[in-house]
Amino acid sequence: MKTLEFKNGDKMPAIGLGTWKSGKDEVKEAVKIALNNGYRHIDCAATYGNEDAIGEAFSEVFNGGKIKREEVWITSKLWNNAHKKEDVIPALKQTLKDLQLDYLDLYLIHWPVAFKPDVDFPEKDEDYLSLEEAPIIETWNMMLEAKKQGLVKHVGVSNFSSMKLEELLEETSENPEMNQVELHPYLQQNDLLEFCSRHNIHLTAYSPLGSGDRPDGMKAKDEPSLLENPVINRIAKKHGASAGQILIKWSEMRGTAVIPKSTNENRIKENLESTGVNLDESDFKEIAKLDSHFRYVTGEFFITKGNSYENIFDDDDYKA
Repeated sequence: MKTLEFKNGDKMPAIGLGTWKSGKDEVKEAVKIALNNGYRHIDCAATYGNEDAIGEAFSEVFNGGKIKREEVWITSKLWNNAHKKEDVIPALKQTLKDLQLDYLDLYLIHWPVAFKPDVDFPEKDEDYLSLEEAPIIETWNMMLEAKKQGLVKHVGVSNFSSMKLEELLEETSENPEMNQVELHPYLQQNDLLEFCSRHNIHLTAYSPLGSGDRPDGMKAKDEPSLLENPVINRIAKKHGASAGQILIKWSEMRGTAVIPKSTNENRIKENLESTGVNLDESDFKEIAKLDSHFRYVTGEFFITKGNSYENIFDDDDYKA
């Protein structure tokens, strides 16, 4: 499998298991299946509400002795209600406790949006902290402090546009090492990919298969299906592969990491087997034509009238 190499020589496997939308009972088994079938990269987040179950899986697998903790790349994310500088380290320590770990390989600021500490998800303008009350640079500096303390090996961000990244880069001497964003043939984000490459920031693709299992309230009417796209399926037939494998391989061959989510044993195995697929130049040319700047996860759920994040996605390479 391809890996993404960091400045200190650490290598992150390009294909990981995503855990968003996975219930506690099913995610524990899914993580165990993934690790026992060759996955060495698991992507988590505090807001997914299942890190304690994932921690049970880690404990059982690592205590089994066949797979060591240091062989697995584990990512988690700081939720939006812990952006104040005094809340970052405690939130991280809670994640470590839930995951039953001493350290994370990668910790990300989940969104460039801040809630008040007692708010899990905003319902009104007053639930937010303004950018003045919780500046991103203060949150970022505490992420760097977590790295200094040895609680995490690498730090980065998620859902940051090139504009938001540029603002952060102007204020910090230590750039994010990763940006995790929605990325797939309908939203190829070529400008963002070029920007991150220029600044030595790796990219991880989430919702690479179209996130068809997310709640109906987050779906657009008549949204297009990646897995049913005729171009993707024609290429899949050509290579004797599934549509999902083509989508995963496309991300991997572009030099990004990719974290398809599944709790189905056969699908988990099939997703990793995409490493055996090789797309050719004609495949890439066909897939390039599919870019429609369509976003499955729009971020509109953060917009309440009047809050300071109304224009969070206002730059060209991040518009839905």
